Formats: sequence, C-alpha cells, structure tokens
Amino acid sequence: MAVEGAIPIIDFAVWSKGSTDDKKRIAVELTDACRRVGFVYIVNHGVPNDLLEEAFGWSKKLFDLSQEKKMLAPHPPGPNVHRGYSWPGLEKVSQDIIKDGDEAKEAEMRKVSDVKESYEIGSEESELQPNVWLPEDVLPGFREFMVQFYWRCFEAGKELLRALAIGIGLEDEDFFLRFHSGENNQLRLLHYPPVEAEKLSSNAVARMPAHTDWGTITMLFQDDCGGLQVEHPNQPNYFVDATPMKNALVMNVGDLLMRWSNDFLKSTLHRVTRPPAQDKPQTDGKLMTRPRYSIPYFISPDPKAIIECLSACTDEKRPVKYEPVVQDEYRRMRARGQYAEIPITPMTVS
Repeated sequence: MAVEGAIPIIDFAVWSKGSTDDKKRIAVELTDACRRVGFVYIVNHGVPNDLLEEAFGWSKKLFDLSQEKKMLAPHPPGPNVHRGYSWPGLEKVSQDIIKDGDEAKEAEMRKVSDVKESYEIGSEESELQPNVWLPEDVLPGFREFMVQFYWRCFEAGKELLRALAIGIGLEDEDFFLRFHSGENNQLRLLHYPPVEAEKLSSNAVARMPAHTDWGTITMLFQDDCGGLQVEHPNQPNYFVDATPMKNALVMNVGDLLMRWSNDFLKSTLHRVTRPPAQDKPQTDGKLMTRPRYSIPYFISPDPKAIIECLSACTDEKRPVKYEPVVQDEYRRMRARGQYAEIPITPMTVS
C-alpha cells in the first residue's frame, strides 16, 4: 500500500498567519488523522531545514566517536533517569509491563537485543532527569547546539498542541500548554548501525520492536534510509512503511494523549525494521543494512501533571475509560524493564 493511503499529510504553511477558519480547518484535519491513524506527516512545521541538517550532522559526529569517548556520558543505571549515551544492547523496547522483581520476564524479553545506540537530552532545568553530557573537549559545540535545538523543536510542538486542542473541540487552544512547560520533553539522537540483514530477518536481533510512545505527541525527523513502519489502522499486525518525506516530520499520538482524549485519538503501534531493498553486500558475501539516523522529539506533560479524560471526549455513548494518572508515575511504570538495573555490556555489532 502506498504510504499516502495510510498516513495523511497535513500542511501547516498558513497556520501562524492564517484566518480563524484556516486554523480550524488544519486542526480538524490533524485530529481526524490522529483519530483514524494516529500518525501524520507534517509539512511546513516550523523547524528550519538548515537547522535539521545541522542537527543530523552533529548526530553523525557523535556516533562516529570511539566507543570509549561515547562512554564518557553513559546512560545512568536503571529506568529512572533516561539521559546520556545508550550503547547497542542496553535498551530493550517492548510493550510488556515489567513489575518489580519479575527478573524471569525481563530476561525473556531481552533474549533478542535491539541493535541501536542513542543519546538522550532533556531540559537543563530538570531536577528529576538531569542531562548527562560529554566533556566539552570531546565534541566542542555539541551541548550548546543541542540545548538550543531542544527548545526550537518545542516551539514547533506548541503549535501542534494548539491545533490538537482546537480539533478536539476545546474552547481554550492553550489548554494542553498549561500542562507542558517543555521541561519534561526529550530529544533523542538515534543511530542504527549496519547489521546483517539475515539476522534481522530471522529475529536473531532487532532494531526497534513494535511499541507505542508514552507521552503526549512525538515529532520524528528521519533520514532517507527508511525502515519505520506503522500498524495499518484497519488491519491489526499489518505494518505499512512510513517512507521518508523530504522536509516533513512524522507526528504520532502518545499513550497519554490517547488517555486524555478517552481513545478519541489513537496511539498506534510502530516499529523500525529492515529498510526495503537497500542492503549492501560485504566482501564475505553477507548482506548488511544501511546505517539509519533519526531524531525523535518526545513532548510530555510536566511530571506532576494529572491526566484525566476530557469532558469534551466523553458522553453517554463514550464513558470514561481511564482513571486519572500522574505523568511521572505512568512514565516510571512504562520504563521498568526497558533499562535493566543489572549491568548490560555493549554488544558487538556485525
């Protein structure tokens, strides 16, 4: 199926200077896409193309560093603080909820490793999840750029939150902004190194298994490699390619927004797998996947925010489906098992 048949495209070109009717039209288009699919391409989203090119350039410089240098900013042990460098094999993405003390379930989940590395960045003001930076002399200018890029992404994200509020039918377009200071968002640099195509096909290793995101919305910038797939809205367990679209971001609904909207908006399963028809043969005859780079920006409510079903999304035919939940408690519950308390040594990628 052509990607346009599953994932809608929304143009925000006239959003900031358009009429009230223009904004309402765009907002309705956005929420309709989020209701039916949960994923949408956004063009003219407000993050300049040259800034994105610079961000991807910094990401490549980061992951081109030696393992020894990247390990100067290691991800802290366990799931509570999600910052710094995660080496291949450390993170295991899953939809499973791991309860405290359930080591057997965690071990079973980790039998197939995720072959990716990432670097997580948050607000410099966050006390719950402080940033873990490389020494400045290892990658001069990296920290300064990423701090600025973090907030520039949020400026674009604010407009998406406003559009969602209008599209849902809330009287206050700034409703969601009251729960989102920006200090609990997460900027993630992701690198999927080349891996044997056969190992991916046989499930000996994974890139990123099917999952939903935990927050409000995710803004994803991806390179031209491909590999992102989204579950078809009408065919469970059938995934379609979210083919990279130049100068567009991919936005998707997170679990907390789905809860907020009482399932009016859809948090959809998605995964990263083998890119189509791009394998490169090596001297030994083995096919290797292309490296892939992506930059997701996760927008989440502030830690103490209470998420409860909106009255605009409930009535006699749509009773409340979810109990109120505090953002930080929900995050910790979902994070258990994704980052193990036990030490995980870097895996060999080949």
